[in-house]
Amino acid sequence: MKRLAGFFVLLTFWLVLSGHYDLFHVGWGIVSAAVVTFFSVDLPSFDTSRQDRLRFWSLVTYLPWLLLQVVLANLHVAYLVLRPNEIRPQIIRVKTRLSGDLAKTILGNSITLTPGTITMDIQDDELIVHALSEKVARELANGQMERRVARIFLKTE
Repeated sequence: MKRLAGFFVLLTFWLVLSGHYDLFHVGWGIVSAAVVTFFSVDLPSFDTSRQDRLRFWSLVTYLPWLLLQVVLANLHVAYLVLRPNEIRPQIIRVKTRLSGDLAKTILGNSITLTPGTITMDIQDDELIVHALSEKVARELANGQMERRVARIFLKTE
């Protein structure tokens, strides 16, 4: 029953975003929703437990914060373009206390999404990051992004 409900949610989402209701688009919507539903059977899903609700809201609050960080990082990169003498590229190692692969991947991707940084590798409990300036390197070292990712996984270290 969950699978069928998921299929209809995805199909509705497709139709709303597509805005086209001819046979071609509806047909591809049905095929796409069916394929995604089929391949997502084994994925974990949120239930109504308190822990999962906390995780969900932590993720919901993390995404706008990350978007703000992306905007601020864009402004910093624009500043660096106007003042190229302040560009000091460097490779830094960022230690993490996150334990799961998914948490480390979210942290690494979040770092890469913010302009001026690229996560080059994740080795055990370290992320190897290219930072465009000293300011960016300091901000990564303060660990705020890691703490916010940890909250999603309920590890508030």
